[in-house]
Amino acid sequence: MNTAAVNPGRVLVTGGGSGLGAAVAAAVAAAGGTPVVLDRDISRITGMKCLEADVADRLAVSAAVDQAAQMLDGLDAVVTAAGIDRCGRLEDVPAEEFERVIGVNLLGTVSVVRAALPYLKDSHGRVVTVASTLALRGVSDATAYCASKFGVLGFSRALAAETAGQVGVTTLIPGGMKTHFFDDRLEQYKPQDDSRLNDPARVAQAVLFALSQPSGCEVREMLICHEEEGSWP
Repeated sequence: MNTAAVNPGRVLVTGGGSGLGAAVAAAVAAAGGTPVVLDRDISRITGMKCLEADVADRLAVSAAVDQAAQMLDGLDAVVTAAGIDRCGRLEDVPAEEFERVIGVNLLGTVSVVRAALPYLKDSHGRVVTVASTLALRGVSDATAYCASKFGVLGFSRALAAETAGQVGVTTLIPGGMKTHFFDDRLEQYKPQDDSRLNDPARVAQAVLFALSQPSGCEVREMLICHEEEGSWP
């Protein structure tokens, strides 16, 4: 999948301080675009523009998106890669932690897209939301994460219908990746075989593919995973 020849333009990437978000920001820069990272921790980001904000804070997100657009004189794309998880049975996950997952994964996605829409309509730009294979499949001990990612998928499909002809919307549905996403989990919830986790840099190339489509053509949904992915189908 070679997308390096297509400049993705001015791209806001949430969660760009690590994991998939960092891989997307790097891929955008390598393709000649200008990434702006929005993350709650920007201490390790070097060599690119960045803004500090928690995507669960709607007012902070709105201000940060406006600032990003002013820095770049507009936006051509937004990639909502920020995400968290809290594993456990419903009765064992504190309500505050459950709601935090929804606040970051679903409401954070909504807040970023809402704030960016005026700029994306001006540029006839694109949104890439990040769901999960667990947006298609419910599993035990993942009620918070599944609820949030099922919500992202439904939001994205409705948004695509609502903004058809104005803004492109792609839902990225990735399987497990080799990132720090699993670091804070209990051992029982960590992947037992890292060889079946995908390289986030490969997933980032799929994002560039969606952003590289010619005007009038949209990739609406894209599932990408390791060939031995265990969470799909």
